[in-house]
Amino acid sequence: MRKLFFRQIFFIITSFFGVSIICFYLLSLTTNTQTQSNIISSLQETTSEESPKHVPKKTNVVQAYFKYLNQVFNGDLGISSSSREPVTSEFLSHLPASIELVFLASLIAVFIGLPLGVFAAIKHRKPTDLIINNLALIAYSIPIFWWGILLILVFSLSLGVTPVAGRLSFLFDIEPVTGFILIDTFISEQPYRMDAFRDAIQHLILPVIVLATLPTAIIARMARQTMIETLSEEYIITAQAKGLSSFRIYWVHGLRNALIPFTNMLGLQVSTLMTGAMLTEYLFAWPGIGKWLLDALDKGDYVSLSGGILITTSLVILINAGVELIQAWLNPSIRIKTRVYNG
Repeated sequence: MRKLFFRQIFFIITSFFGVSIICFYLLSLTTNTQTQSNIISSLQETTSEESPKHVPKKTNVVQAYFKYLNQVFNGDLGISSSSREPVTSEFLSHLPASIELVFLASLIAVFIGLPLGVFAAIKHRKPTDLIINNLALIAYSIPIFWWGILLILVFSLSLGVTPVAGRLSFLFDIEPVTGFILIDTFISEQPYRMDAFRDAIQHLILPVIVLATLPTAIIARMARQTMIETLSEEYIITAQAKGLSSFRIYWVHGLRNALIPFTNMLGLQVSTLMTGAMLTEYLFAWPGIGKWLLDALDKGDYVSLSGGILITTSLVILINAGVELIQAWLNPSIRIKTRVYNG
């Protein structure tokens, strides 16, 4: 377990430096930002003191890169060229909206996809299995952007049962406290707080459905496959021979062992959710990290873009490393394979 831990630390460090080099290159694409001007001014000071004739160009790039890393470790990701606000503050202000959307979509994906996959495995090679598997395949194949537009046309424009975009109607004036719209509306002291809370739920319905569609399909298909393999194990056949109830066989003994591969798979879905969140937030004008990054790209704000990519990618790397450690803790066979791999 210790070797696996240090291997994950090495993976985090090397991945972070790789991403930071890409983000540093993004900063080099702009010349009118405060971060870039600070780097240039520091290089000019260095070269003027140390005789520029004897300082090679590559050394300047290395010095600029380490100055950039120093700023990052101090929490300084630069000043946005479009809003003139610190990138770190802008990221933190948009983060709650993305967390709220991704968290709710993840809950729906697990609580719908997992039972569907298990039920399909129980009804293996029967019409129910065929229907669930085909629906999951369709959901897996639908482009997120097209799926979101279709839902907007049907439920927002045609039926008028859900709002088109945003987090809350302009009729409600709710002061942000936590940044999470459901919490802020619920704890608000305004007399219309419950109306605002219901309105926030209505705004969440379509974005959450769109973002949860792909993970639900992936979880359902994987749950079906792992559960089919688990139900063929000898201990399941023995439990059936002993006359145990179907609920205990399938949902206690079978599901508990089938869940082991899910920890790693759910960690891999973080990057899928982040990618899907970018398109979903942009489509529904949801003020999260994804929409903020796409707006920065559209405006040519490379400082915000590089800072947002660096933080977001670092979070995904940390989550994936943490999930692998949790999986190794839950499944001793992974620790044994790690010891064999490391000699």
